[in-house]
Amino acid sequence: MIWQLMFIAGALLLATALVLCWPRRQRQIRALDPKQLFSDKLQLLVDARDTGELSAADFQTAAQELKNQFLTPAADAKALTGDVNQGRWSALLLVVILTLGIYALTGQYRELAQWQQAQDQLPTLGERALLGKGPQLSDEELTLFALGLRTKLANNGDDAVAWFVLGRIWLSQGQVEEAIEALQRALKLTPERSNVLLSYAQALLVEGSEESIQKAARSLGQVLAKEPQNLDALSMLALIAGERGDFAEARAAWQLVLELVPSDDPRRQSVQDQLAKLPAPVDQAAVAKGPTVQVELTISAATATQYAGKTLFVFARALQGRPLPVAVKKLTVPAAGTVTVTLTDAEAMQAGWNLSGAGAVIIGARISESGSATPDPTDLQVKSAQLTPVAGTTETVLLQL
Repeated sequence: MIWQLMFIAGALLLATALVLCWPRRQRQIRALDPKQLFSDKLQLLVDARDTGELSAADFQTAAQELKNQFLTPAADAKALTGDVNQGRWSALLLVVILTLGIYALTGQYRELAQWQQAQDQLPTLGERALLGKGPQLSDEELTLFALGLRTKLANNGDDAVAWFVLGRIWLSQGQVEEAIEALQRALKLTPERSNVLLSYAQALLVEGSEESIQKAARSLGQVLAKEPQNLDALSMLALIAGERGDFAEARAAWQLVLELVPSDDPRRQSVQDQLAKLPAPVDQAAVAKGPTVQVELTISAATATQYAGKTLFVFARALQGRPLPVAVKKLTVPAAGTVTVTLTDAEAMQAGWNLSGAGAVIIGARISESGSATPDPTDLQVKSAQLTPVAGTTETVLLQL
């Protein structure tokens, strides 16, 4: 692209110079020789003087005027030629200045210099980034490294390691979509590499949609099938379970990670913090004695098609007290038809804040395109009339989206 712009600018400049400076072809005009014409007219004046038609004084005056008549056009023509040549050079100079100005403003020469620098420093940057030889790369050096890798891939074809490293760089720079695409290319070349699968899952979790989370879970499952005690894979699965509200599975995963992490490993504290954030284990006997709300949710064909793969939240929210739902289940939007979702004290998000102690509640269903637990005004949502769950009984609520 840069070379094309430079070529066009050069061609434009050359064409302008040729148009301005190419010698004009002289038109062939049949005309008398100016010297001959002057001589003829002067002879007429001489004849008039000799025949007495002009006095000697009048002859001198007329002859001088004749000379002035023939000398003045020549001087004017010379001056005009000089003005034309000066105008041509001025126009050429203006084109040169405009061309250089446009080129400088577009900044292409800077990009070209950066691209050349990336090529020259690619081996050194690679050693520092991948082998730890030298100081850690700065943000500017990471950008240079990424540019060098992209050029290498363009020139030499696909390379699994280059795509993997490029994906990691883009993920660290917040370019999540580009990172996912790069890691997908690396996986296509090396589908069994655990480090690529883990990085791909991480990028998908950052993207955060329900579809991406499902893909991340499948990638992590591939890793754990080969390496059942892979700490990174177990940790990410625990995060996914917690995000989905499956706190029992999240707790089991974090406890397994805690068992595998050495006692002197600084990661233990982080795992313990994650466990502390989870709700206390549910007393199943108490849940059985508490109220149950059975939600019969009908999904229309249009809704199922429009929101396929998106996130569905079915929840109970108290009319008074904390804004946190007293029960919630997170699902993927199902196919058209009716689905039954059961809410009990087991779906509480916080210990002590559940259906049994909330009093009057409303039941709702919300579809989130982003997958976020935080409601958005654009989300498709439906709510029931208020009801008060009673321990040991089952309430049935009909909702339609």
